Amino acid sequence: MDYALAIGGFVLLFLGGESLVRGAVGLAQRLDTSPLFTGLVVVGFGTSAPEFVVCLEAALRGQYDITVGNIVGSNIANIMLILGLAALVQPVISRPSILRRDGFAMLAASVLLVGLAFAGGISRWMAVAMLAVLIGFIAYCFRGERNNGGVKGYEHEIEDLGRLPHRLPLALLASAIGIAALVFGSRMLVGGATGIARDAGVSEAVIGVTLVAVGTSLPELAAALVAALRRHADVALGNVLGSNVFNVFGMLALTALIEPVAISRGFLTLDLWVMLGVSCLLLVFMKTGDRVNRMESGVLLAGYAVYVALLLGPYGTAAAMHL
Repeated sequence: MDYALAIGGFVLLFLGGESLVRGAVGLAQRLDTSPLFTGLVVVGFGTSAPEFVVCLEAALRGQYDITVGNIVGSNIANIMLILGLAALVQPVISRPSILRRDGFAMLAASVLLVGLAFAGGISRWMAVAMLAVLIGFIAYCFRGERNNGGVKGYEHEIEDLGRLPHRLPLALLASAIGIAALVFGSRMLVGGATGIARDAGVSEAVIGVTLVAVGTSLPELAAALVAALRRHADVALGNVLGSNVFNVFGMLALTALIEPVAISRGFLTLDLWVMLGVSCLLLVFMKTGDRVNRMESGVLLAGYAVYVALLLGPYGTAAAMHL
């Protein structure tokens, strides 16, 4: 049964990623914006849905370490694991405008979360302010994309993807189906893989740090890999940048609006600094050569392996509490 769940999860993740990428690029055509923008907003927001579910459930139970740890762990995995794998498949091209707007928005989200950890938590009025900033950022991005020519310059990439949903309702439906398949597929895969790991004698701590921590990032991973395979690395980049912004300003803020979230200073031991550090490193990679190349993807993947090793080593107990 566990093997069937895992295999079914993989299939749903692939099909969901395919549907979401096609729907997102179709939306870019209909709304006359770039695929990067739909990757930033539609894909980034949609693939962050699992984080919101986990965060809210944990916060309502008073398990704030799980709420915050899920966001921090997901943001780290998004950059080091997901973008690292996507760039390994297809170098991820960046542009100075992406760096100035979306890259620094991601960095601002990381800096804010560190500041909130020093403050001790997120109150409801803070959550309202964060959501207002997010809405303003989306409006600013949309206006900027339309003023900069929208979909112009991406025609060749769109043609390479093949048949797309040309009507707005169909593009929205394809995106929604893709998001749903990614969410359910990730749950099936994590459930099956966890059962297999337990049967093999793997400890709960290791399962928590690896399978559960990465589990909520599987939709981003599937969407990014499919986007890279389809030569839409801009969607993959927008997905990662958007997801990290939405995780903090959207998912964590929505959770705190419903249930104020306390942030343990234990996260300032390792996790938050790793998140902030890799955010800065990604901006450097985006600046040098205007792309994240395969060599840089190797640095990200190796760094993630070191981070997981640290969690399982001297920081293992804290990591298990966080995740």
